[in-house]
Amino acid sequence: MAEGWYHLLENRGFLRIDGADRVAFLQGLVSNDVTRVALDRVGYGAFLTAQGKFLFDFFLVADGDALVLDTEGDRVDDFFRRLRMYRLRSKVDISQGGYRAAVAVGDGALAALGLPAERGAARPFGGGVAYVDPRHVEAGARVLLPASADDGVLAAAGLQPTGIEAYDRRRVALGLPDGSRDMAVEKTVLLEAGFEELGGVDFAKGCYMGQELTARTKYRGLVKRRLMPIAINGPLPAPGTAITLDGREAGEVRSVVPDGDAHATGLAMIRLNRLEEAFQGGLPLMAGEATVIASRPAWAKF
Repeated sequence: MAEGWYHLLENRGFLRIDGADRVAFLQGLVSNDVTRVALDRVGYGAFLTAQGKFLFDFFLVADGDALVLDTEGDRVDDFFRRLRMYRLRSKVDISQGGYRAAVAVGDGALAALGLPAERGAARPFGGGVAYVDPRHVEAGARVLLPASADDGVLAAAGLQPTGIEAYDRRRVALGLPDGSRDMAVEKTVLLEAGFEELGGVDFAKGCYMGQELTARTKYRGLVKRRLMPIAINGPLPAPGTAITLDGREAGEVRSVVPDGDAHATGLAMIRLNRLEEAFQGGLPLMAGEATVIASRPAWAKF
């Protein structure tokens, strides 16, 4: 029998958008097409600076007549403040909290939650919403629950508790970013982090904040760096450690997930020209005293 595991996430924050203009309000601000989000369909997207650089990413979930943004807990207050700045005369009400989130992984996770193997597919569950990760089906499922819910509803579905490492290892192996942990605030361009392939940006929806740079990056082929899975061998580098090739800057370590003594997996932002030099010249990428082996993400088209 296929098994599934769950983990209640501690560091998530939630913004609830109510009101008649909720869809139009978000549509002009975020990178994905909000009109496609429905009770049976969840989206993934980002809120950018006016210059097109990353500020926040989020999962966008329809909960009844409201839209809920599931985002980084440590930074949700700033996100809340910025959204309120753009409210103006829109008929929307923006509130914080009211929810908690979990991830579910393993071969039996989707079946336990009654979900098909389809990116973004959603259904009511436990007073909230269960959905397949809209970025990649192999990332498993996520569950948005009322704040008062405990893990009993997940256990009753046949899922077993596990630590965050089980999810994190799968996430980095697939090349999926985790907010500012993997994308530098006010620096990262969405296409560097795979947002096109991961369904986090829509090029046909019309204008939104930061849209010009995102479109220019795509149509002029300006992506010079990519977020990529890495294997680390040696003393584990801290996130933010520079990656070098023969003494020259080649990228930066982002997520690090320990996987035994002197070994870890993770994500790094890698310059594509340096990566090609490493492949051709047989020279190692280094992060401090550790060697780094980069691989193309599961979603890669480059």
